[in-house]
Amino acid sequence: MTPPATAGMDGAEAVPDRGEEPPPTPEERLARAAVTRIAEPGDELVATWLRALGPVETVRALTAGEQLPGAGERRTAGYTLRARRADPERDLAAAGATGTRFVCPGDADWPRQLDDLGDGRPHGLWVRGGARLRMWALRSVAVVGARACSDYGSHMAASLGADLAEAGWVTVSGAAYGIDGAAHRGALSAAGATVGVVASGVDVPYPPGHAELIGRIAEQGLLIGELPPGSHPTRSRFVLRNRVIAALTRGTVVIEAQYRSGSLITARRARELGRFVMGVPGPCTSALSQGVHELLRADGVLVTGAADVIELVGRIGEDLAPERRGPVLPRDLLPPAAARVLEALPARGGAGCEELAVAAGSTPDDTLTRLHELHALGFVERDGPRWRLAQSRGAAPETAGGCQADTLSR
Repeated sequence: MTPPATAGMDGAEAVPDRGEEPPPTPEERLARAAVTRIAEPGDELVATWLRALGPVETVRALTAGEQLPGAGERRTAGYTLRARRADPERDLAAAGATGTRFVCPGDADWPRQLDDLGDGRPHGLWVRGGARLRMWALRSVAVVGARACSDYGSHMAASLGADLAEAGWVTVSGAAYGIDGAAHRGALSAAGATVGVVASGVDVPYPPGHAELIGRIAEQGLLIGELPPGSHPTRSRFVLRNRVIAALTRGTVVIEAQYRSGSLITARRARELGRFVMGVPGPCTSALSQGVHELLRADGVLVTGAADVIELVGRIGEDLAPERRGPVLPRDLLPPAAARVLEALPARGGAGCEELAVAAGSTPDDTLTRLHELHALGFVERDGPRWRLAQSRGAAPETAGGCQADTLSR
């Protein structure tokens, strides 16, 4: 399968190339931190001002109440109210107290694949944890799905997270109940790397029932978010969070999703960005599988485990999934002539050599030769002039049949 353009991952951009942005100055970093307090995640209008004016001038204009291009009076008033209350120095100090840093476009740790979002890219990211986000994101896969998942979905998500971790891949999800939590736990159980993308401040455990899990992710992996310390999630912020999950990773795997699942929003954004979109099938009778199956009917790729995922998102021709096949039985190794004689034997009773020759389409002499070979391998027994299947009905003993049948086949 020809992989889609994975923009930003390998240097090719899906949107006009912004070029190598210079590292932000301390003033620009402070201004961008303020912007995360002033504007909602993915605010494209503010992003155009950041490009045109720079972060310092944008924050100055918003604080002064200046009406910038594209913004009406009410919208400008909302920006101004937030800008005058913003205190980026306090936010950065609060972040530092929890081991959180603020990563801006132009920083060495900024994942450039996020630039594929164009003006919808994050204004900056609050990152909690010691790992290098940019490096981890290069070998990452998103695993998302239903919050109210089944035992089957939870098992598949945990197994996928653990197996990806053992193969050296990073599992990215949203730290929510259900599939998200199972995927994170799977990666953590295998001492692997996992990234939680949250719709709140990284110091606000949400959902509260996942406080312990979110703490473990911050210690063993990374927590990232677009909102400054102390911020709480809203419905729209959850939806906007999904675009970051889709853009940050090489591909998105959906495990259990109904037709109106937020996980499908992540999958659609991944598809728009040229990332791989994958789905784990489930029972056709389950409502939790309806969205996934519809995704697969469109242009998603069916996967059943980490090997399938890695074959898609990994290096072309190198990270191939192992071939799946049933067990090879000793009789499968028989040469065609011997196999035809064996198949000619009746299931019950026996048959003479000439009778078997007719059934196998061979001569009596050749049939007799094959019968003696089959007898030596333990497939048949001789009962006077007649031949019959051995009591195991053709399953050769492991001590002799396997290697000897292989010898005959050569």
